[in-house]
Amino acid sequence: MSGNVAGTGTFRCVDCDNIVSLDAADELPLCPHCGGHEFVRASLFTTAQTTMVELPSAVEDQAWIDDLRDNVDEPGQYLAYRAGEGDVVAFALRREWTRIGRSLAADIRFDDPTVSRRHALIVRQPDGLRVLDDRSLNGVFVNGERVEWSTLADGDEIVIGRHHLHFLDVPVVSGMRYSSASEQGAV
Repeated sequence: MSGNVAGTGTFRCVDCDNIVSLDAADELPLCPHCGGHEFVRASLFTTAQTTMVELPSAVEDQAWIDDLRDNVDEPGQYLAYRAGEGDVVAFALRREWTRIGRSLAADIRFDDPTVSRRHALIVRQPDGLRVLDDRSLNGVFVNGERVEWSTLADGDEIVIGRHHLHFLDVPVVSGMRYSSASEQGAV
């Protein structure tokens, strides 16, 4: 393909065989795994990759996670990630399920062609939270391993497309202060 807009379909990086799905208006991105810029149309009839693709190592500064953990006032479970310009986002996981994807209906939305419209779900189960791959093209990785369904533990890293999310489970600690509706009204 030449030009910026490749068209609708699935494309394979010629350098690392990473698969990228695009809509008609999406521009052809750099490969999220190797930075390559040459793609060919992927076969609709082949689901297996011909080579192993390793995710880029997360060499990011982890201090922001410790700072966020220290500054969280309310106990609970969170997905934290860095948005554009290095802004830190901490999304509280309070509902029974949380949608992650490119769709406008997603609770955590990434406007990125490496992310499927319905990429993943975070599901609350009696034994804890689990991440579910919602039939995404590029997969869901927990701590570097591709998963279909995985229980989350504090500190786990979830990779969705080129985005690294970190699961934080902040327990109730004696002396921790958080405001509730009843405390706000009390004098």
